[in-house]
Amino acid sequence: MSFQALSNTLKQGIAALGEDPEAHPCDRYLWFLEELAKWSKVYNLTAITAPKLMLTHHLLDSLSILPFIHGNRCLDVGTGAGLPGMVLALARPDTHWTLLDSQTKKIRFLQHISLEIKSANIEIVHSRVEDYQPEQAFTTIVTRALTRLANFRRITAHLQGKDGYLLAMKGGYPDKELAEISTAGASVHELDVPGLDADRHLVIIR
Repeated sequence: MSFQALSNTLKQGIAALGEDPEAHPCDRYLWFLEELAKWSKVYNLTAITAPKLMLTHHLLDSLSILPFIHGNRCLDVGTGAGLPGMVLALARPDTHWTLLDSQTKKIRFLQHISLEIKSANIEIVHSRVEDYQPEQAFTTIVTRALTRLANFRRITAHLQGKDGYLLAMKGGYPDKELAEISTAGASVHELDVPGLDADRHLVIIR
């Protein structure tokens, strides 16, 4: 697929999500995917490297939770290759994002991306979440298929602000995981990701 075709598909997908494509840094998104594919040849950062699949499974999937981001101090736990945190930081430059991961190769990739794009709203942290002790708590903490809901809530309890939100991106409806936690203050939203023929859900815990 050509760059122009990818760009057109991306803009159509962003519009389908209810966003204005002209308000998004589409060229940066595509550059990020290109770099991710390059680095994955050596460091195996993602199993999905076909451009069209990366567009749907990585980029548009990440952007699908934009309406649920709360406040302006956000954390992506177990960010991996920067999904969804790097994408969301590019989408919302007025929001500060900390991307946290314990794997050195993924941190090196994210540091490379951050250095190249020179975005002041992105902080890369190499740490286990249990050991991370920031000066300020976060308004939104997000994770993408990292761990079960009960564990996600446990390991991020010291990082969540008083009115903070936990956002857990899931595939199918996580009924078994929801049964393991108190669902008071929790809600589940079905996500419709353009071009992605798979179940996607977002669990929000306040």
